[in-house]
Amino acid sequence: MVKKREAIDEKYKWDLTTIFATDEAFEAELAEVLTALEDARNLAGTLTDSAENLLAVTDTELALMQRVEKLYVYASMKNDQDTTVSLYQEYQAKVTALYAKFSEVFAFYEPEFMTLSQERFAQFVIDQPKLQTYGHFFEQLFDRKAHVLSSAEEALLAGASEIFGAGAETFEILDNADIVFPTIRDAQGQDVQLSHGNYISFMESSNREVRKAAYQALYSIYEQYQHTYAKTLQTNVKVHNFTAKTRHYHSAREAALSTNHIPEAVYDTLVQAVNDHLPLLHRYIQLRSDILKIDDLKMYDVYAPLSTTDYKFTYEEAVVKTQGTLAIFGPDYLEKVKRSFEENWIDVQENKGKRSGAYSGGSYDTNAFMLLNWQDTLDNLFTLVHEMGHSMHSSFTRESQPYVYGDYSIFLAEIASTTNENILTETLLHDVEDDETRFAVLNHFLDGFRGTVFRQTQFAEFEHAIHEADAAGTVLTSEFLNQQYAELNEKYYGLAASDNPEIQYEWARIPHFYYNYYVFQYATGFAAASALADKIVNGTEQDKADYLNYLRAGSSDYPLDVIAKAGVDMTSADYLTAAFAVFEKRLTELEALVAKHG
Repeated sequence: MVKKREAIDEKYKWDLTTIFATDEAFEAELAEVLTALEDARNLAGTLTDSAENLLAVTDTELALMQRVEKLYVYASMKNDQDTTVSLYQEYQAKVTALYAKFSEVFAFYEPEFMTLSQERFAQFVIDQPKLQTYGHFFEQLFDRKAHVLSSAEEALLAGASEIFGAGAETFEILDNADIVFPTIRDAQGQDVQLSHGNYISFMESSNREVRKAAYQALYSIYEQYQHTYAKTLQTNVKVHNFTAKTRHYHSAREAALSTNHIPEAVYDTLVQAVNDHLPLLHRYIQLRSDILKIDDLKMYDVYAPLSTTDYKFTYEEAVVKTQGTLAIFGPDYLEKVKRSFEENWIDVQENKGKRSGAYSGGSYDTNAFMLLNWQDTLDNLFTLVHEMGHSMHSSFTRESQPYVYGDYSIFLAEIASTTNENILTETLLHDVEDDETRFAVLNHFLDGFRGTVFRQTQFAEFEHAIHEADAAGTVLTSEFLNQQYAELNEKYYGLAASDNPEIQYEWARIPHFYYNYYVFQYATGFAAASALADKIVNGTEQDKADYLNYLRAGSSDYPLDVIAKAGVDMTSADYLTAAFAVFEKRLTELEALVAKHG
């Protein structure tokens, strides 16, 4: 059974007292920020009176946003560590409301700013040179001018933000706190309760009956609640489409990508490139069938280990391997990695009620915390290295940029994490000499590529299709979603939907469908990371320096320009073609090993 949180050793828990020493300190700061927000209401109508006012109001807004984010991180992470604790559910609700109130109070900002002409703004910068600090920030505002509404309309949208988030919040509570999965028999014949955290371990079992039991047990729950999940997802899609239309975008996708100044062509180029290379995925699936000696391969077999090598890592071993692998970036990077372990930035083990999956979080004023649900697998080593990439990106950015540029776009986020994964793969392939272990590493890379490039693009296709369907007036019933997902899955894997009835419900368990066109960036990020990893492993010291400068850039420039300076042009399909070439090369090597050993 999954442990309760109090049974977990403190060394495996993150130290959130570095954010607020006590819950009482959090509550006191929350009260102060609420008061400060009320005082800030008086700023409305004054923004463009003078250069001094523009600076003062901007400083005030960003300073309050900085405090709000710190409150949010504490409350959300306290809630994530155990979603069954009512106090932290309450804190989560309060900070969500605080975000909504902040948006409401400062809803005047963009509409008032948009009344400034470029000429008058240029004079303001001459009158008050400190405004130059916010140069790119203001440039981005001017870019959005056609999509900013009146002060009254912005206030209405801001006031409704908490309501707009209801679909995603309901999904999260249902999926993490309320859903109880069945008990199954593991390979040793022991009864084990299925959970988000241990499900993938069962899917990686060498025992096909265990895989099948876990798979069917999990999806029996999603089948049971499919109508509720369809309603939460439909609500979320409707919010995206409504907001985009209200702001005069052609589509929800255009609205989502414009936030990061990303042309929609980048999305379409990815989908086209992946579809063009689906024969490679089908070839890998066939190789799986051959190695496993399964004529009727099912979806519950696609995670089955092809390797019989027990290539696993305890958490302590993973810490050592992570530090050794990431030392390639130099002493500054490595020092930060060591700090993350020594100062308890990481919540390691699964416990009852803990949010599933893994992430890197934090705010400008906190450590770059990481949440894991550790299992002693090679995959979890890669997860640790992946989240460490995010956290190092955050740390370099926050140390190098003022708060206004102290974060980075989602589009760039996955590049830092998957560069680390690619370097770990290169390291392991360099270190291992025997065929069995090499086979295991190649298997892991190909599975990772499948899960990141192929699978996330499959998600991206589904996400775009359901947004377009809703915009066209189609009701997103569970029946419609099931059919769309089953057909798409069959196209990607080449496995008949009729032989894999449970997979039609997979859409219901994917939290990223609530993140508003987020998932495609896993795939573009992985492909870009492939190019960058090659530069770091085989390139010059200047290549490493350029990469670290990308980590330091934050949001001080447009994302495509930031990554171009590190050496990758993401407006071209070349980086995708190169990534598929690596996949094919390693697939061919795996096929050769299989042929060699019969």
